[in-house]
Order: sequence, then structure tokens, then C-alpha cells
Amino acid sequence: MQIGIIIITFAVLILDNMLAVVKIAGQQFKVQAGDSLYVPHLQGKTGDKVEFNDVLFVDNNGSISFTSKVKVNAEITNDLVQGDKVIAFKMKRRKGFRKKHGHRTHYTQIKIENIA
Repeated sequence: MQIGIIIITFAVLILDNMLAVVKIAGQQFKVQAGDSLYVPHLQGKTGDKVEFNDVLFVDNNGSISFTSKVKVNAEITNDLVQGDKVIAFKMKRRKGFRKKHGHRTHYTQIKIENIA
């Protein structure tokens, strides 16, 4: 009789999970290093470096802080991205009144490099 031995190995991957909530153009975004996100239009060209000082919350592997000493560095990957069309259509029935307004919101795509 043969007894089989099963050996199970687990690979534990420890990541540097630094998370921050940063305020960009009046909106709050939850970011990590390496994230790519769309923010309201920022001044700058593709490839420019941007620094955000208005950090509201930092979580560094479980240690939470509300300090303002942290800065988020990012790079602009696409300087002008247009959002979906938004159409506001007004109409009054039987009066011949029709008004159509539309717009596309402009965004900037950024890639978070580090949280320091």
C-alpha cells in the first residue's frame, strides 16, 4: 500500500499598497502608484509631469494618516480626451418650440507615478 503525500506551497506576494485620496480640480480620486485615470482637463502637454499637493487621506499598508506632507506625482499621458456627448433637448408640445443644446466634457488622462 502506497501513501501519497501532498505538499501544498503558497506563494505570498507582499505589495507596497500605498493608497491616497487626492483632490484634483474640485473632485476626489482614490489613487495608487501605477493607476491611470481620467481627470477634468488640466493645463499641460502629453509627457509633462504634474504634482498634486492636496492629499486628503493616506493609507500606507494599514497605517492611516491625514497629513498634508504627502505629494502625488503623475505624468500626463493624453492631454485632451473628450467625454460622451450630453444633449439637453427642450420641447413644448403643440407650440413649435424645440431647443437642442449639447456638449462634450474635456478630460486629461494621467498616470500616477508615485506617492511620496
